[in-house]
Amino acid sequence: MNKRTTNTLAVEDFQKDSNVAFGILYHKYFGYTKKFILGNKGNLEDAEDIFQDALIILYEKLYDDDFKAYTCLANYVTGISKNLWLKKLRNRNFFVEIHENYYFENKEEINQAIENERDYLDKLNDYINEISAHCQNLIKDIFVKNKNIEEIQEKYKYSSKHNAQNQKHKCVEQIRKIKKADNFKQ
Repeated sequence: MNKRTTNTLAVEDFQKDSNVAFGILYHKYFGYTKKFILGNKGNLEDAEDIFQDALIILYEKLYDDDFKAYTCLANYVTGISKNLWLKKLRNRNFFVEIHENYYFENKEEINQAIENERDYLDKLNDYINEISAHCQNLIKDIFVKNKNIEEIQEKYKYSSKHNAQNQKHKCVEQIRKIKKADNFKQ
């Protein structure tokens, strides 16, 4: 199922007050939130709570007059999740409790987090498009398809895990060099 189809089905499902969209979004996008939270002092339970809260906020946003069905739901869900988690980290005693008007009370902050996420993902995608085709495939397998190093070693026929890790590092370095050159231009 492509991104456009996923977005359209999820939006239509939400608007019918059906629960299928929650399952679709969980299956397609929970991994991003989980990876971010686990990498930033969180655990699986935190990731599940934050993702569920993000879906509730998205649900409220879908009924906002400004929402466009063609926008990427991954950007919304990921941006909202990161915003909620970073807010929780800033104040470890902060308990994330989403009340009915949360989205409307924090609309500007949420929208800014979504825009920042979209800008970041667009820029990262531009950088990835500038690296070698081999590295593009490798990066997508590791970071988008969440393949582990053993799967990478097997797919690309590397003689050892160390060689696979080395190639991953070289590909990430290609992106860093392009990013550094881009920052230097600005």
